[in-house]
Amino acid sequence: MNKRSLDFFKQLLNHIGPSGYEQTVSRFFAQEVKTFADEVVSDQHGNVMACINKGGSPRVMLAGHIDEIGLMITHVDDKGFLDVDQIGGWDPQILQGQRVWIETRKGRIPGVIGKKPIHKIKPAERDKVIKLEKLFIDIGASSKKEAEKRVAVGDPVVIAYEPQDFPNNLLASRALDDRAGVFTILEAGRLLSKMKPKAEVHVVATVQEEVGLRGVTTSCYAIAPDVGFAVDVTFATDFPSMDKKGGSVDLGKGPAVSRGPNLNPVLFDLVMSTAKKCKIPVQVEPAPHGTGTDANKMQLTRAGVATALISIPCRYVHTPCELVSLKDIEHGARLIAETVMRIEKDTDFTLGL
Repeated sequence: MNKRSLDFFKQLLNHIGPSGYEQTVSRFFAQEVKTFADEVVSDQHGNVMACINKGGSPRVMLAGHIDEIGLMITHVDDKGFLDVDQIGGWDPQILQGQRVWIETRKGRIPGVIGKKPIHKIKPAERDKVIKLEKLFIDIGASSKKEAEKRVAVGDPVVIAYEPQDFPNNLLASRALDDRAGVFTILEAGRLLSKMKPKAEVHVVATVQEEVGLRGVTTSCYAIAPDVGFAVDVTFATDFPSMDKKGGSVDLGKGPAVSRGPNLNPVLFDLVMSTAKKCKIPVQVEPAPHGTGTDANKMQLTRAGVATALISIPCRYVHTPCELVSLKDIEHGARLIAETVMRIEKDTDFTLGL
């Protein structure tokens, strides 16, 4: 991966953008995609939609959700401590003792999630996971009045964790779910802008996936694609405690291509044949149920969309230290671009006849 792209990716990860609060990270994404797209627009929901080869056929949509899980300030008590609730799905035991960033109208401020010392927890309670409603944030304020000069109810919060390079082309960060997917479709779009596809390609950073697949619902309805690629992270199974019976996915062995009722089998076959012809490593991930990704809504938009799900293997999903392989992202971007190049106006994804 070239230095410019990697630097952009790390900056993308450093922006704060829980579901419903994606504005700054979406604007940052839009600035970059404008460097190669024919047209870039947004909507009232906050989705950023970039078009390549406008007027081509068929319409192909590449979607990755730009939001992340986070917290929201719900109350400030008399002593200046902040009560919070979750945005998206958190494991509460991960949050205890973490440093946080709070995005306010006046800028980013630090805080910590407080916790009673182990010495003061009764032995019978030490094995119990604290409930999220018992957690609070300390910003060093001495009173409610002082705290409210710095923060407000509704301000979003994320874990204070910056990207960290690891050996073997690995990268750890918060928000890799799903900025890894967003970066993958951005790089796929960059490749396609130089490859002259027949299709009209829409590169879409969707919003509010973590709270109900909302952004893909509205953006996909507006674009009305014939073919769609949802790009997300998936659960790597190559570390202790993970069960491989539902599918085996490793870091560094290529993107995972999902197969199941949420996905179009003709498009799946095209993705797999493209991978073979282009010598791109891939892994097949079984998806016997709904995938819980943007692919769910994409498949069911309007009269139906031929949908593929390409996933970046990720360890420790929904923690502040998610871990991915940069090689898997590179292979994912190339796989998508090469597959799109093989989609033409008369490519038939119809099933049943």
